[in-house]
Order: sequence, then structure tokens, then C-alpha cells
Amino acid sequence: MILNDVHRGVTRHKKRKRLGRGIGSGQGKTAGRGHKGQGSRAGSSSHPTFQGGTMPLVRRVPKRGFNNRWGKTVAVVNVGQIDAAFQAGEAVTLEALAAKNLARGRFDLLKILGDGELSKKLTISGHRFSKSAMEKIAQAGGEAVILPGKTTVTQKKRAQ
Repeated sequence: MILNDVHRGVTRHKKRKRLGRGIGSGQGKTAGRGHKGQGSRAGSSSHPTFQGGTMPLVRRVPKRGFNNRWGKTVAVVNVGQIDAAFQAGEAVTLEALAAKNLARGRFDLLKILGDGELSKKLTISGHRFSKSAMEKIAQAGGEAVILPGKTTVTQKKRAQ
């Protein structure tokens, strides 16, 4: 290896390939399109996944299961976690839960579950509450605030 040759031909701004500008350019006559055929014609373009007649990778890969593109992402927090993280009388909001790392990442809905014990009087906000969580919050003298958003049919019935 010769050190002078390492970066030879490597330029900061590569010149564009000038097609069809005479035989001396190396890209004259057919301008890199070859002879005849579909790709040689004006206005021809192929699908990005087209693989020359081979079965495309997208169709070769096996597909299993179901992926709900429109499904809501639900973050889950237990009553026991809230009891450990908050002081009595505090308001448990989405922002407060995010600050204490209990509801991480992106989610559409927050559901409060009844796992663990609640010994403090707290005002807990969430989109959904399990039945046991509602009971434990009420037993501790707290309040469950249902935030607006997509709710289940059972929650709508419970609110009536």
C-alpha cells in the first residue's frame, strides 16, 4: 500500500454523473440504461421493492399473528407503587407519575390497578381504574379522578 494512494479520488463534493454527453464520457449513447427492454424506455420506473422478478423479500418473510395498528397503548401503575412514591394528601397526576418514573415512555391511556396496599389519602388521576383499585382508593379516603379520553364500556356504565 502506498500512503499517497489512500485518499486519491476521494473528494469532498463528488461531481454528478453527466449521462448521454458523447462517447468519450463513458456514459454516452445508451446513457447507462443498456439496450432495449423496459428499463431503457423514457419514464420507466419500478417499485422500490422490485427484485427483478424474484419473489420480493417482503413477500418471502413469513407473517404470523396480529398487529393492531390502531390499538391504544396503555401504561399500567399499581396502587402499591403509588403508595410507596407519594406522600399523604398529594395529587397523583400523569406529570407527577412521569417525574417519579412510574409511567414511563409514550402511552395513550393510564390504567391504575389494585395490586398492593394503599394507606394514604390521595387524589389519583387516570384514564382507567380497575374495580379493586377503586375500592382501595375509596377505602383509604382518597379520590379517583377519571381523565377524559377513550374509556371502556364498563367504565361508562360504572359512571352512570
